Amino acid sequence: MVESEGVKIRSEKMEVDKLYYCIYQEKILLFYKEKNEMLNCYEIAEKDVVDEVKQSQTEDIEKILQRYIDKKNLD
Repeated sequence: MVESEGVKIRSEKMEVDKLYYCIYQEKILLFYKEKNEMLNCYEIAEKDVVDEVKQSQTEDIEKILQRYIDKKNLD
């Protein structure tokens, strides 16, 4: 949840193996909870990707990220 003070994560409400994201300060923040309750956080500041996610209203963020990975050969 994004609030005026920053991003607040309620990991106890997160589903395991599900990707969560938010846009904060022109960055995409990704959160992923593993089955052992470990929380992983990633930050994406690549302007092209951030803009595409902002503009997308129906496309899944995972598809946008995969397209970017494929395009840049980041595997």
